[in-house]
Amino acid sequence: MENSKNTLLIVDDTETNIDILVELLGNKYDVIVALDGEGALEAVHENRVDLILLDIMMPVMNGYEVCRRLKEKESTRDIPVIFISAKDDEESILSAYAEGAIDYITKPFKPLELLARVTTQLRVKELIEHLDYISSYDQMSGVYNRRKFFELSQKKFLQSQNNLYAVMIDIDNFKSINDTHGHPDGDKVIHFAAQTIYKNLEDGSIFGRLGGEEFAIICADSSKQDFMDSMQMIREVIEKLEVISERGESIKFTISLGVAKVATETQSLDELLKKADRALYEAKDLGRNRVVFAR
Repeated sequence: MENSKNTLLIVDDTETNIDILVELLGNKYDVIVALDGEGALEAVHENRVDLILLDIMMPVMNGYEVCRRLKEKESTRDIPVIFISAKDDEESILSAYAEGAIDYITKPFKPLELLARVTTQLRVKELIEHLDYISSYDQMSGVYNRRKFFELSQKKFLQSQNNLYAVMIDIDNFKSINDTHGHPDGDKVIHFAAQTIYKNLEDGSIFGRLGGEEFAIICADSSKQDFMDSMQMIREVIEKLEVISERGESIKFTISLGVAKVATETQSLDELLKKADRALYEAKDLGRNRVVFAR
């Protein structure tokens, strides 16, 4: 839904054109402007931009080059770009779409048509983001689902040096929680556990629910001791957590964690996770509610 939170970037080297667009769009959207290509690239780096209205004919760097650079970077490639130009020949229009534009408006434009196209593309963007969310996040826990966890973890594994850690986590005696309180309260425990772990992780950590009451973390850390301390802290926070059941009863629970660090001989992400999983089973064999580092 369009609202003041949507930010539009207008890129045009003619201030009169910018003034017209700002007057037309400024009441409905937050609008920022750039007078050239470099300014446009700086603006998207410094602001969260939802849609770009981009002129083609600009000095130094034309609109095609700006669009090309935006689409080359992961952080900006999904920002929808609408070219708005006096060039109305087929070659120019085809070139715009070839560079990644989602629409093309010729000058002089019709104000209501331009508003309608902007609104439509923002709705499409919102729908795509929603579909991406539901395909990437586990509905119950609110953290990455299994597919997204492995997708991101594989990238991190391939980029990592020797400071990558894997953690396998299991909620202790979860079947007993379900049997005693019922599955809705079991679902609540999974949600609270996941969100509590997530809020206590370092930035850059990849955290996902693999299924049931099992979770996993992939994280880089410079110090084994610091990382183990952070996992112990998470275990202690969970131990103090209290979930209130639908009948008003207090549910207390714990987690067990198995930790493994990538080694020179580690050939794959799967191998690293299996190593962490063995440490998790050791933690359970030792009595649960503990963190074990893989030997």
